Amino acid sequence: MLLAAQWGSGQVLWSIFWLFIFVMWIFLIVFIFSDIIRSHDLSGWGKALWAVGIIFFPYIGIFAYLIIRGGSMSERQVTQAKEADATMQAYIRETASSGTSDADQLTKLSDLHTAGKLDDAEYATAKAKVIGN
Repeated sequence: MLLAAQWGSGQVLWSIFWLFIFVMWIFLIVFIFSDIIRSHDLSGWGKALWAVGIIFFPYIGIFAYLIIRGGSMSERQVTQAKEADATMQAYIRETASSGTSDADQLTKLSDLHTAGKLDDAEYATAKAKVIGN
């Protein structure tokens, strides 16, 4: 109870405000580091210099990064999202088209048997494999 008597509602709200600011600052640092890492137009040395600048001079480094490279941050994010979407769509197309159904396989076997490329025993064995007997 003594602690509650010392802390008024204004002090609690002020502490919550500073906690919010601190969490947003950490979020901003993580967001900027992720942007530095995914940036293809920076060399390895450029990425290292930005990282060192943000680590040793956090306020100046982050504000300088936002002023200098902030305009292209959204472009890099959109590009990365489009690349991820294209990769996912290609994977879905490849996965969906790679498998053939049992009916397709039976049709191909029947065509090979009718053309005389499979004898009756080979056709029966292959048909049994497709059907699963």
